[in-house]
Amino acid sequence: MKRINSPRDISLLQINKEEVLVIACDSAGGLGQKTQDQIKVSNRILGKYTVKVPLMEVISVGAEVITVVDNLAVEYEPTGREIIAGIKENLALIDKCECLNGSTEENIKTVQTALGITVIGKTNLKTLNRYTSSPKNNIIAAVGLPLVGEKLLQNKSQAVNFDKFLQLKQLNYVDQFLPVGSKGILYEARILAAENNFDLRLIESEPDLEKSAGPAAVVLLSLKEEDFSRLKKDIELPLNKIGRLI
Repeated sequence: MKRINSPRDISLLQINKEEVLVIACDSAGGLGQKTQDQIKVSNRILGKYTVKVPLMEVISVGAEVITVVDNLAVEYEPTGREIIAGIKENLALIDKCECLNGSTEENIKTVQTALGITVIGKTNLKTLNRYTSSPKNNIIAAVGLPLVGEKLLQNKSQAVNFDKFLQLKQLNYVDQFLPVGSKGILYEARILAAENNFDLRLIESEPDLEKSAGPAAVVLLSLKEEDFSRLKKDIELPLNKIGRLI
């Protein structure tokens, strides 16, 4: 098994001449319905939002999800069961509800919610190269606004959810997709440029480029500038030009 280097927050393991495993993970803590959770949110929503991030990271590079593992540092009943229900809501959108495995904490009473989720997918080198390369002069566009915590819950229509991400993934004129998390838009835009061995020339833009986008509330797209107006018609989310690959 050979590791393929990637600037993205994923692991790529080549298992034979053609096939590649793609591994992504995410965690959440202090959000939920327990006494010491800092942000109160339903357990179902917590599960749905947390699994969304690694799912998007794996699918962004053209991989098919083959398994999802949830490590829940909470009891199964009722907290774990409700988190798992949220996870399954997103998995149902890709017909992968049966690929879920995991564990809960049944020995110690917990007073704060914590969980980690790992997603494993599989692709081939040709598809991987397709979704990790862009031509020079492509523009980088940000779909959605950087939102986290309570602001995300209050402005969900301004953020990319998993269903909207799957719709974006169907746009055949987009060269690359890259979810944005806690490190912000600028960090991920530079990752996308580095992936292509280009520099990033920033364009004046409205959103805060260094603000956390929480559970991938924003997705970066690489596309030709002439397709930007087409993109504006195809989506119903905030859209901003971030930069250009030079």
